Amino acid sequence: MNEDRSDSSSSNSSQNGHQRTWLERIGQALSGEPRDREELVELLRHAQQRNLLDQDSLAMIEGVLHVSELQARDIMVPRSRVAVLQRSDRVWDLLPTIVETGHSRFPVTGDSRDDVIGILIAKDLLSYLDPESQREFHLRELLRPALFIPESKRLDALLQLFQESRNHLAVVVDEYGGLAGIVTIEDVIEQIVGEIDDEHDDEDDSWILSRTEDGQSVVKALTPIEDFNEYFGTDFSDEEFDTIGGLVANGFGHLPHRGEALALGGCRFEVVRADNRRIHLLRVSRMPAETVAAEESDRTQAH
Repeated sequence: MNEDRSDSSSSNSSQNGHQRTWLERIGQALSGEPRDREELVELLRHAQQRNLLDQDSLAMIEGVLHVSELQARDIMVPRSRVAVLQRSDRVWDLLPTIVETGHSRFPVTGDSRDDVIGILIAKDLLSYLDPESQREFHLRELLRPALFIPESKRLDALLQLFQESRNHLAVVVDEYGGLAGIVTIEDVIEQIVGEIDDEHDDEDDSWILSRTEDGQSVVKALTPIEDFNEYFGTDFSDEEFDTIGGLVANGFGHLPHRGEALALGGCRFEVVRADNRRIHLLRVSRMPAETVAAEESDRTQAH
């Protein structure tokens, strides 16, 4: 009997010790003490393995952590792809762009494309489309104030700004105050919960999220390799993998974390966002020919 009690007591003590260790680890991670983010992520993944978190919850938490590391320039719709409306005194001049794009909000420009004078919400035009309506159209009366942000605006701060200002769209400006692109609240939320597709999403080139003047592009990891090759002039094979993210993950040999980079096929791939299941976003840049040649020479010598 005493031995049973002793064994039971020993077992309980072991379990309690294990629980204390687990609780201490959580307490340390959530305390105000400085901790490495990777250590926190590993702790959360361990919690998921113990069924304390489901897979989707873990992916969402990791998305929240990554949002604090991303900036507006990483996810903005670049200037070249922004559908803008030019200031006009006639409602009918605005309709072709609105109908063609299907967007709900548009930056409205004045004398130049960089001169954003406000934001128009498409539904505000409905009352002017009634043939029997005698309302006089004044575009400026419909414009909402534009929310201007720099390219370096962190996404967690931007999300808070969206909430406080009750805006759904921000105009991203460059160092000269010119239009660099736009970011919507949906773009930010997608970094947390994943893609949110609707009937108006453009399937043709929506995989290119942003481009910069120095030749870098942020692309979705689910980009078909065929489309990637056509745009970047590469010749990656799509026999084994369908998407560029699958190809890059195979090149790493493991599921990479944010910030890891890889040179492959004349391109440099940097992971912008990934979770414990897959890569989400990649920053891509073409490598100079001499750099590619040097790396190929190094690999040949290594073999």
